[in-house]
Amino acid sequence: MNLQDSIASNRREIHYPATWHIGSNRIACCARMAGIEHFRGTMSKFDSIRIISFDLDDTLWPTMQTIVEAERQLFRWLEENTPEIARQHSIESLRAHRRELALANPAIAHDMNRTRELHLRDLFAGQGYHSALAEIAVRHFQQHRNRVFPYEDVRPVLERLREEFILVSVTNGTTEVGKTPLAGFFHHSFNAVDAGKAKPHPAIFELVIERTKAAPHEVLHVGDDPVRDIAPANDLGLVTAWINRHGQVWPDTLEVADHEMETLDELPL
Repeated sequence: MNLQDSIASNRREIHYPATWHIGSNRIACCARMAGIEHFRGTMSKFDSIRIISFDLDDTLWPTMQTIVEAERQLFRWLEENTPEIARQHSIESLRAHRRELALANPAIAHDMNRTRELHLRDLFAGQGYHSALAEIAVRHFQQHRNRVFPYEDVRPVLERLREEFILVSVTNGTTEVGKTPLAGFFHHSFNAVDAGKAKPHPAIFELVIERTKAAPHEVLHVGDDPVRDIAPANDLGLVTAWINRHGQVWPDTLEVADHEMETLDELPL
């Protein structure tokens, strides 16, 4: 047997795997599929995010100092414009009266400024003051309610995220974001009045999904309150990040957030 016959004979005896018979395209396809499966295995929930909603109070700024100051300024306004109300009440008694009215009118309790105005109208009428003063008083309160002081980590993170994601603010409160130091950072802003319900009702998160035309898994919600923020967002299938600035303990009865952090710098985005 000459050399050429020997080579031909050896070729006939080699049994190639079936996939080899269709050449390099099949091999390349298998490699691509293996790569896809590896990619799927390493994907994070955060990889699909295109919308980020942020709670405001105690998430992006401390709230209590602002509310205390706004109530103090409102009381000063009452002293100047409705002195008899100021003589008969304190900030604490006014707060109690407003809460009683909210409990008696649950259909409007989510609208804090409307509740505040109705409670002042009631008090003013009892002392013979014109009810229209209540609207002016609420506007005065709101001016001071908008004077918030964002945490140091907030502005740099929002500036970075706004380049890549649609940012939405959501709040039960009355802060008008466009009149705060964070004006211009958010593409959309919704409050409890817009949604018709206050958190933990899911209405405000449903509104975010509707207005941004997003699937739930494409929305990340960032908030400080396990009950009002994380739980309803989890229930709707949103990705969640709990910002725990003060070392709180997570409630055992609630499903945990997808991510926990002390500052916004720790967002995995």
